[in-house]
Amino acid sequence: MTYTDKNRKFKRYTVTTALPYANGPIHIGHMAGVYVPADIYCRYLRLQGEDIFFIGGSDEHGVPVTIRAKKEGCTPQDVVDRYHSIIKKSFEEFGMTFDVYSRTTSATHEKTASEFFLKLYNEGKFIEQTTKQYYDEQEQTFLADRYITGTCPICGNEHAYGDQCEKCGSSLNATDLINPKSALSGNAPVLKETKHWFLPLNDYEAFLKEWILENHKEWKVNVYGQCKSWLDNGLQPRAVTRDLDWGIKVPVKGADGKVLYVWFDAPIGYISNTIEKVGDDWRKWWQDKETKLVHFIGKDNIVFHCIVFPAMLKAHGDFILPENVPANEFLNLEGDKISTSRSWAVWLNEYLEDFPNKQDVLRYVLCANAPETKDNDFTWKDFQTRNNSELVAILGNFVNRTIVLTHKYFEGKVPQTFELNETDKSAMEEIKAYPEKIGTLIENYKFRDALFELMNLARLGNKYLTENEPWKTIKTDEKRTSAVLNISLQICANLAILAEPFLPFSSQKLQKMLNLAKHSWTQAGSISLLPQGSAINTPELLFERIEDEAIQKQTDKLEATKKQNLLNNAEVKPQKENISFEDFEKMDIRIGKVLQAEKVAKTKKLLKLTVDTGIDQRTIVSGIAEWYKPEDIIGRRVAVLVNLAPKELKGIESRGMILMAENALGELSFVGCDKDFNAGSIVR
Repeated sequence: MTYTDKNRKFKRYTVTTALPYANGPIHIGHMAGVYVPADIYCRYLRLQGEDIFFIGGSDEHGVPVTIRAKKEGCTPQDVVDRYHSIIKKSFEEFGMTFDVYSRTTSATHEKTASEFFLKLYNEGKFIEQTTKQYYDEQEQTFLADRYITGTCPICGNEHAYGDQCEKCGSSLNATDLINPKSALSGNAPVLKETKHWFLPLNDYEAFLKEWILENHKEWKVNVYGQCKSWLDNGLQPRAVTRDLDWGIKVPVKGADGKVLYVWFDAPIGYISNTIEKVGDDWRKWWQDKETKLVHFIGKDNIVFHCIVFPAMLKAHGDFILPENVPANEFLNLEGDKISTSRSWAVWLNEYLEDFPNKQDVLRYVLCANAPETKDNDFTWKDFQTRNNSELVAILGNFVNRTIVLTHKYFEGKVPQTFELNETDKSAMEEIKAYPEKIGTLIENYKFRDALFELMNLARLGNKYLTENEPWKTIKTDEKRTSAVLNISLQICANLAILAEPFLPFSSQKLQKMLNLAKHSWTQAGSISLLPQGSAINTPELLFERIEDEAIQKQTDKLEATKKQNLLNNAEVKPQKENISFEDFEKMDIRIGKVLQAEKVAKTKKLLKLTVDTGIDQRTIVSGIAEWYKPEDIIGRRVAVLVNLAPKELKGIESRGMILMAENALGELSFVGCDKDFNAGSIVR
């Protein structure tokens, strides 16, 4: 089958996915935005018999890697080696069908990127400019945007980065920050002149306006709209080099201490990864006009793949341009933006450990809730509901009922159809329509709608089986039962084929149960996929219920992360006004020993304590009941302000105060004594 794209036919497909930064594992935001839709698309094309090359790889240069290395006290190479391995393994276990998954630290990539730069350099496609950039005088280095923090001019967040404020989402320049500081030394940076090479995007503005705004109006609204906004505002030259010691060295004289900017380096990785895999045959995938190039990315990469990379390819002159860039928006997690730096994410490698053999459940949920045109939210409750109420109750239930009844009534063999009635014929006509319906949606990058139609086929099967009641007709009309189960089995076989792009593991499992030979997409829609009399294997559950305990474990993990983030980002309260030593000496603080403890009736926070202060035994009421049980603190040594004026609390006279430390979460902890000092010992 060949496709027509604006009256153009393509012989083959080059499909790329955004290269994830190798500074952390892959999370569900990456999967929903890029990798699940890309894999659905590629699996579908292969079922159609298309010639396709599916490219992935790790982006191993750039500042995020150096930040991680500095934080962990290791080299950038150590970081990328570790996370490239984790990411690649996660993709393999998840069932991603990459033809190649390589990395931008490979020798092939260094050679390819350097040669690409040199061709443009030698042809005068770059301009040299001396600009002022922030410089850390103590560390004697220019600062990348992520190494500069300060106050966001938009929302006032005091922890904004030099390229973006993660609180309000605004894109920034480092010079926009109020009170900028170096993340390396903590000092205020200075502006210092440095020379770089720039790609004059403004030279390609007219070409880009025609190519995108006139010739690609079929692109997704969110993609087209972002491109139009950039083009309407006018393009400016963009630096292709930067001052950094990690990356591909700029291959020209006078460029010591400079590397290729990661935005220039990374997309060339698609090409270098192809070369690494297929050698001299790479050109047909990147330079043949009969090849369709499609980029799958998230919305934060739209500008780079729709404007910057095409300008690079146009400047080079030998490459095809993308026919489509079906970028998705962002997936949030439990109402909050996913963030690698804050560890607010569901990591793919951890999911695969916590939910073994449930790759398809996550694929299903991420596709069903995909942020195709606007940001969407992932919640563990929705994950559980979709599994239990849709995969288990609809798809799994239909398949299981059909195969169980076939074994019960026909010894596990596909029964004959005999005479069909109008209900049967109507169902058969509906079945025939699904391959084209689902395929058209996939071709138009509407994966969420395509998945919904797949589930509609399962709903059709359930409805057909329920309405025709073969468990009843078997008593009076075996031929009718035979026809109903034959058609139900044919629906199962169609589901096995049509589900393969979306639910590959479940599809394979179902094909094995049905003894279904390998089929292409074009054979789906048939009501004779399973020959009469062929054996059906013993039924297995395609999906199983996910219980509340498993979901609670995940929400507890997120809650712990949220608390830790609050603690990590807590602002230290400013110091109070100085007091004199004489004022301090007025406070009599001693070590006390808790002798008795009980809750104060009708309160949540108060405990009534009997404390030996060394002076006497006295009653102290303390608001610590949310953090300590009475029985756990008997015998504990605590710090007590003994000369605080008595105060009545809930009808109890409290004589003194227990000293407590309080963190950003409002949690309390005793300020005590780590040695076995006697009650009455003075705190000074």
